[in-house]
Amino acid sequence: MKPLFNYFAASRAELIKVSWPNRRQTLRLTLTVIVFSVVFAAVLGAVDFAFSALIQKLVIKG
Repeated sequence: MKPLFNYFAASRAELIKVSWPNRRQTLRLTLTVIVFSVVFAAVLGAVDFAFSALIQKLVIKG
């Protein structure tokens, strides 16, 4: 039981040291992640579409 208590005590001590972002930083970082995710999804979708079209042309012609 003591190792479990030590684990939680050490975790709490480390969480106190964490520099948490303020509300404005959190909003900015969240928007950055959302924009990056949308752009990355669009790029992957375009690549997928291009490869699908290429494969279809190769299969239909072949």
